[in-house]
Amino acid sequence: MKACSNYLKISTLILAFLFLGCDSDDDGDLVIDDPVEVNAIVYDLNEVGESGVNGTATFIELSDGTVTIELDLTGTPDGGQHPAHIHFNTAAEGGDIALTLGTVDGNTGESTINVTEFDDGTPLTYEELILYDGYINVHLSSEELATIVAQGDIGQNDLTGDFVAYDLLEVDGSGVSGEVIFEERVNGTALATIALTGTPEGGMHPAHIHENDIVEGGGIIVSFNMVDGDTGMSKTQISQFDDGSPLGYLDILVLDGYVNIHLSADQLEVVVAQGNIGINETL
Repeated sequence: MKACSNYLKISTLILAFLFLGCDSDDDGDLVIDDPVEVNAIVYDLNEVGESGVNGTATFIELSDGTVTIELDLTGTPDGGQHPAHIHFNTAAEGGDIALTLGTVDGNTGESTINVTEFDDGTPLTYEELILYDGYINVHLSSEELATIVAQGDIGQNDLTGDFVAYDLLEVDGSGVSGEVIFEERVNGTALATIALTGTPEGGMHPAHIHENDIVEGGGIIVSFNMVDGDTGMSKTQISQFDDGSPLGYLDILVLDGYVNIHLSADQLEVVVAQGNIGINETL
């Protein structure tokens, strides 16, 4: 009789557990509760190429272990259908599609999808996504995937809000000037944005961090992505020196260096803008 008693106790506990997660309707039928929100995080999606489209991506952890991803955009054209994806790496680096998100309805600017795995079938969790090395692209249409209207880094690539900006002054009357901005990421690396005015249309301008200050001069230690002459812009993920040594955001603040912007890859000897950075900022 003791074994029977233990069996009845276990059965009672199992039934009690099941009923804790359930409700009954007015007819007495068993109703399973819908999963509820446990955690959520919001990432900015910024316009690309003066598209006028921007907004947010919200990742929501649910009590059943799944993740809901909501996109909420403004500026989408009525009738438009805008595919969206999570890609590998940072937006500055680019990368292949890791997860297909819901298509954004241009009439509402919204999309919602509930996910449990990446496109390759690998399971995912909310905890993995908020530490993920990735970014989101929202495209103009399924026929024009090359045209990105909104974009934003997510997970470990999200920006903390801390940044430092250094002036880039024209050299020898080039008419080119601007600034370089370093923004800290959650993972301690940096997004470097070069923003210039006066660059000629169609030009592509190499840019580098050199060791020492402008007066001393020095060799190249970090290479940026080229500055587009049409926009005067360049964005580069900074996590290491050109020799592979680590370089984080906090390292840049105390770096003994300066930035050169060159006329072209064929005319590196012609510097059109430059500025001291790090410990040399006031020199």
